[in-house]
Amino acid sequence: MTVMQLTQEERTGMVSQRVALVTGGTGGIGAAICRRLASEGASIAAGYWHQPERAAKSQAAMAADHPGQRFTVHEGNIGSADDCRRVVHDVIEQHGRLDVLVNNAGIAIDRTVAKMSDEDWLRVISVNLSGAFFMAQAALEHMIERGTGRIINVSSVIGETGNIGQVNYAASKSGLFGMTKSMAKEAIFQLNRAKRPFGDGIGLTVNTVTPGFIATDMLASISDQLLERIKGQIPVGRLGQADEIARVVCFLAADESAYITGQIWAVNGGLDM
Repeated sequence: MTVMQLTQEERTGMVSQRVALVTGGTGGIGAAICRRLASEGASIAAGYWHQPERAAKSQAAMAADHPGQRFTVHEGNIGSADDCRRVVHDVIEQHGRLDVLVNNAGIAIDRTVAKMSDEDWLRVISVNLSGAFFMAQAALEHMIERGTGRIINVSSVIGETGNIGQVNYAASKSGLFGMTKSMAKEAIFQLNRAKRPFGDGIGLTVNTVTPGFIATDMLASISDQLLERIKGQIPVGRLGQADEIARVVCFLAADESAYITGQIWAVNGGLDM
């Protein structure tokens, strides 16, 4: 059934009856994305690492806020290719399908180039870039078989502007841009090869969202002076909210976004124009 064939009664939310896997989905931007997708009708699988208590609280809160919808949590190290494949397999096994993958998990290990160790570099690239690739690779195989899907990568404005002390983080986040565009083209190529062309259907799209400075725990520890300096660089004069990122992710996850693929969506208050 195509988007145009759905009746108003059947479309109870932007992502109704979809299954979405959100890595790093139990806190910060990831949790906001899970809440938004759930509010629009999706069943949620949230990935996490090393924080089982927070994962359990997140699962309980989501179950209370969205009765009748499935919400599962999946522990895995995004820096491990095998763990990435296992998590995707577990989600498909438990939910029966995977419609939306949001590559949100990421880490920062900030050092100047002169002080950055091999491990500092490799660990950030492994989680932020390689992990996103291995998650997408596993999800893409399933989505091509089904003929539809959404892959949404969460990058950062730092990937566009660079930043002192964050060369590893900037490289990993800008790497998602090339991965997104290449994977979007390859998804269409593989669909055509499998005789499942886009046509008028919902298709299989790959896009990236680039948040600016968002009011999450990552910024909670910085000084008021530095915080004011950051705000002074943002044309709209404030930090972004996690829900503002989640709304864009939900839009790109929806069936109605079938004509958008290979794109980089900046949500940064005008910080990089």
